[in-house]
Amino acid sequence: MTRYAALLRGVNVGGGRKMPMAELRAVLEELGHEDVRTYLQSGQAVFTAAGGDEEALAAELGAALEKRFAYACEVLVRDHAYLAGVVADCPFPAAELEGKQLHVTFLDRAVEEDRYAEVDREAFLPEEFRLGDRAVYLYLPDGMGRSKLAVQLSRPRPVKGLTATTRNWNTVLKLAELTAAP
Repeated sequence: MTRYAALLRGVNVGGGRKMPMAELRAVLEELGHEDVRTYLQSGQAVFTAAGGDEEALAAELGAALEKRFAYACEVLVRDHAYLAGVVADCPFPAAELEGKQLHVTFLDRAVEEDRYAEVDREAFLPEEFRLGDRAVYLYLPDGMGRSKLAVQLSRPRPVKGLTATTRNWNTVLKLAELTAAP
């Protein structure tokens, strides 16, 4: 049995694509998953599954959610080992920063630096980003809401063809904790 986190893209933000967390839990339980919990109202859940790979679990959950809510929902599923690795590999001094200053954009696959070649990194300083394992780490001193770098990284060139969803550092830490073995 493995503990996973499901990261849903774009639910319960900006007034659209409503998804009650009780219904998300119900869908996961109907799929046969155990120890289901949701975290916050912004589309993340943790669960235990007997097997399966992350992509298959994400596809299965995405299809079930579309059937239940009548809209497509992009889903990423990551296990505890991956989340613990994201925390351990953070290239920024996370312990010295506020949770709102550090974010991780989770990606459905690994990307190369050349995807971001058109981003003038110097123009956005002190904001910075660094690539990780299927992740982009963002240092945003004034938070996501005021970030010009975050806007640039969400433009079509950097995200074309990717499933990407961003979480603040506090959420990343909590998901790593919630997916740890009990």
